Amino acid sequence: MKKKMLLRGLLGFPLGIAIGYVITIFISLSIGKGGYSPCVPELIETTGSEIGAVVLQAVLSGLLGTIFAASSAIWEIENWSIVKQTGIYFTVTALGMMPIAYFTNWMEHSVGGFLLYFGIFVGIFIVIWIIQYLFWKARINRMNEKVENR
Repeated sequence: MKKKMLLRGLLGFPLGIAIGYVITIFISLSIGKGGYSPCVPELIETTGSEIGAVVLQAVLSGLLGTIFAASSAIWEIENWSIVKQTGIYFTVTALGMMPIAYFTNWMEHSVGGFLLYFGIFVGIFIVIWIIQYLFWKARINRMNEKVENR
């Protein structure tokens, strides 16, 4: 299990950077007014330079990718219930996501900003969880049908 988490975490780092980069492209396309915004202006102010902000955001995006990828091994612990797997996976990813979102200024630094960002995180988590659940349920049903037909 530890080896699997380590390997997934290593793959997750560049994947997290890539996803973060794609997100900045979509944000720039939607609100960039024809320009590219690699990160929020507040992060540039905090770090003192645009390159410093971009490097910090890339490293933290990679760390976030590592957290999500490594913790995906939780879903393969067969003696845990789906509720336990979901609760632990959610807790681990939220504990990674929220501080990173705060330090990169992806959320407003206020109680309202935190609650809004956390609410968005929860909403996205629920949608992805339902999609995954339905996908795997259908796949298992197909496998069971094949077994019954033999």
